Amino acid sequence: MDKNYYKEYYHLERNHWWFKARGEIIVTHLQRVFKGKTPIKILNIGAATGRSSELLMQLGDVTSIEYDQDCYEFSRDVVKLSIQQGSILDLDFPDNTFDLVCAFDVIEHVEDDAKAVSEMRRVCKQGGVMCVTVPAFMFLWSEHDVVNHHFRRYTSAILRGLFERQNEVVFHSFFNFWLFFPIALFRLLAKILPLKKKTSEETASDFSVGKGGLINSLFYTIFKSENLFLSRFVSLPIGVSILSTWRKPF
Repeated sequence: MDKNYYKEYYHLERNHWWFKARGEIIVTHLQRVFKGKTPIKILNIGAATGRSSELLMQLGDVTSIEYDQDCYEFSRDVVKLSIQQGSILDLDFPDNTFDLVCAFDVIEHVEDDAKAVSEMRRVCKQGGVMCVTVPAFMFLWSEHDVVNHHFRRYTSAILRGLFERQNEVVFHSFFNFWLFFPIALFRLLAKILPLKKKTSEETASDFSVGKGGLINSLFYTIFKSENLFLSRFVSLPIGVSILSTWRKPF
């Protein structure tokens, strides 16, 4: 993320409908995956300003890492999060260290995503779990992706291809299903219509939509309702993002 954007990001992670619903969906999912077998040893890659790490603490002991220097210092000094600076492409941990290795909306930020997944697998224990979320579909590419320094958005098949040769799928699904249709329509129209290009990083990001009030509450309720399906391991057929969980074999 761009310098100084992380300060706004701190508030977004804790209040914005997308972060709140996504966090609850992920934690509920992982609690079902581990079926109460906690505490576990967790690596959270790309912890940003720490909200995902705070949520993961419900499952066990969390080690947080963040690549961005400014964001790392903010999380360490202001949020008081126990965090290390590091890259998903070169994780400074021994093989087979963690029960759970997470990268929530991270691997789209690195050019060599295959190397990123390989590193996740290396530090994951045999029988352990890797969980990622990523943005879906290149036709949804927008200024939001540019502002957030994404290299790509994923199809289900491409994401599966990064994991399935050496790992066992636990669960794989699109999510943010209900809002996919209005979001897709808006982004496609934005490419066709001669709209004025937004110059502010904040306003160019999707996170500028529904930051507070009634819209924020409404979108949160709509997005979170998908937990009725995802928490029961029912895959959704399409969505703005993908949730994918894999087990490293013994």
